[in-house]
Amino acid sequence: MVILTSGSNQVHIKMHIGIDLGGTKTESIIIDENGKELERIRRTTPKNYNGTLDTVCELVNYLEDKYKKSCSVGVGSPGALSKETNCIKGGNSTWLNDRPLKKDIELRLNRKIFLENDANCFALSESIDGAGLNHEIVFGVIIGTGVGGGLIINNKIVNGFNNITGEWGHNQMPIGTNDKWKRHDCYCGKKGCIETFLSGPGFSKHFYDIHKIELDAKIIQENANKGDEKSLEFVFQYLDYLARGLSTVINIVDPGAIVMGGGVSNMKQIYGNINSKLKKYVFSDTVNTKVLKNIHGDSSGVRGAADLGRSNDTI
Repeated sequence: MVILTSGSNQVHIKMHIGIDLGGTKTESIIIDENGKELERIRRTTPKNYNGTLDTVCELVNYLEDKYKKSCSVGVGSPGALSKETNCIKGGNSTWLNDRPLKKDIELRLNRKIFLENDANCFALSESIDGAGLNHEIVFGVIIGTGVGGGLIINNKIVNGFNNITGEWGHNQMPIGTNDKWKRHDCYCGKKGCIETFLSGPGFSKHFYDIHKIELDAKIIQENANKGDEKSLEFVFQYLDYLARGLSTVINIVDPGAIVMGGGVSNMKQIYGNINSKLKKYVFSDTVNTKVLKNIHGDSSGVRGAADLGRSNDTI
């Protein structure tokens, strides 16, 4: 905490650092108590545990030294912290799994930190000052390499008893009468998880199943936007599966807003078409839940990590 003096008045300026541990990049940000961004730094993510610890601590130390401030530190991580072992579980950055990430960062920095699932951080950011602003219940969805989610109620993260709230990607995709896509094996050991249908790799895999053409999900989307009939038809099939998956979320938590993030969220066909498809699957005569594109883009995760300290106001 920094104290500025003006005569007899003292002004306390609170600053917050966020770290987002991505599979390919680690990003850091420093914001003030009003959410104003001062600086952002990206580093390549080391594919090993000790390298990850080094990177986190180097980023924190650099920002605190530069701004001469003692900051709260929030970390967004793949997976979740097990309540039984205090180790990371279920992360697709496998070098973090079964390791006491929070404890080890705290030991190196010699302070308490906040650590949350990266999807929770995304959802928190979009709830506080993003697309979900002014909604009591916000469900944040990340669809990229995997499929994750976070539940926010009144700007507070809901972790759940097992610390897995929001893991809708590892429910089974509801079966439809016009299914054309195969039920693929998931890395979690189950078959036909929502993630295997909706993730970027799943998107590409199903396109190959149907057309025997290997294309990246981004290329398929670009082709659809240019009017390619095969790609456009495929995108609308995808939207039907997306509606099935999201309907399970709406039926249980009934959020006012679902905020989309991750690479697949850039699919422009989602936002004008998804609500009509949701009506086929949601248990209600009306579906007023807003499905929205994120406001902070790739910054949402790291902003949400910083918001962990900002919202707890611990400095």
